[in-house]
Amino acid sequence: MRYLIDTNILYFHMTDIDQLTAEVKDILYDCGNRIYVPLKCVEELVYLLQSGKIRLKQCKSAEDIIDFIDEELDFEIKYPGKEHLRTLARLPLFPDHKDPADRVIIAQAITEKVPLVSSDRKFHNYKKYGLDFVFNKR
Repeated sequence: MRYLIDTNILYFHMTDIDQLTAEVKDILYDCGNRIYVPLKCVEELVYLLQSGKIRLKQCKSAEDIIDFIDEELDFEIKYPGKEHLRTLARLPLFPDHKDPADRVIIAQAITEKVPLVSSDRKFHNYKKYGLDFVFNKR
C-alpha cells in the first residue's frame, strides 16, 4: 500500500518514535508499504533545521535531510504537479485551517488517492473532499 506522510510524522519518526501510534509505526515499518514524503514536508524540515527550531542528530546539515529520507529511510520525495494544483484550487478554505503547505500536501493525497498520515486534527475537514486520513492520535 502507498501512504503520504505529513511533516510531523516524519519528524517524530526521526526523533521520537514514541510520539507515533502503533498503527502509524506499523505503516512505516511494513516493508510492503511505499512511503511518500511531500516536497513541502522536506521544505519545512529544512527551514526548521536552518532556523534552529529543531535538531536532527542524523543530519549535520539541512542538505543531509534529503539523503537521509531517500537513502536511510527509503522514502520517496513526492513533488507536486499541475494535477495536484488543480485539486488544491478546488479545496475550500476552512476558517480554522488555512496553512498553504498543509493544503498542498492534502491536495497531493487526494489527487494520488493515497492515505495521508498526520497528527493534525484539522485534516479531518477534508475527508468529505476525498481525503483518506490516518490520524496519529497522541
